[in-house]
Amino acid sequence: MAKNKFYVVWKGLNPGVYDNWEDCKKQVEGQEGARYKSFSSRQEAVDALEKGYTFQPKTGWPKLSAHDFKKTSAGWPNQESIAVDAACSGNPGDMEYRGVYVRTGQEIFHIGPLKQGTNNVGEFLALVHGLALLKKENSSLPIYTDSVNAMKWVKNKKSKTLLKRTPANEPVFNLIERAEKWLCENSYETSIIKWKTDEWGEIPADFGRK
Repeated sequence: MAKNKFYVVWKGLNPGVYDNWEDCKKQVEGQEGARYKSFSSRQEAVDALEKGYTFQPKTGWPKLSAHDFKKTSAGWPNQESIAVDAACSGNPGDMEYRGVYVRTGQEIFHIGPLKQGTNNVGEFLALVHGLALLKKENSSLPIYTDSVNAMKWVKNKKSKTLLKRTPANEPVFNLIERAEKWLCENSYETSIIKWKTDEWGEIPADFGRK
């Protein structure tokens, strides 16, 4: 039997602790800059709510700088980086994606939820969004993703989604077209790195709904 999870909403309609995802979702869906996370026990959730929103890196992560990345890439992840991820309630379903600064967990961008998307599409859009942002800011930070598909689609400059276009998901397809156009018209030097979930745990941009 799956263990029950508890959800903390720091920023949303009604901040607090919720004992199921559906109630939590009602507080954060469509709320710009919503902050929330899942915990395995109520006490952990209550403590986290009182402490406020923070990102706790995996115990033992060293403090790295961008120029250390190649030397340490076989071991710990580089905290001087951004990480992207997506979430989708259903397939297709309500899809959203975001990017965070790994060292602090600060949310850099958050798009959605958007109707009738897929997780693969969200991962692709998140990665391209991150690449465009880093280029705009002239930043040398690397970017992490846990999606092999997103990495392939970005390399090929084309989404391979099988999602059917409908009036409801027109905004999703508009974003896909913009992302593909950006990839075709821009070059970038950003290192795209596969997040090693088995070794490091969930990617820092994870929405905490598993």
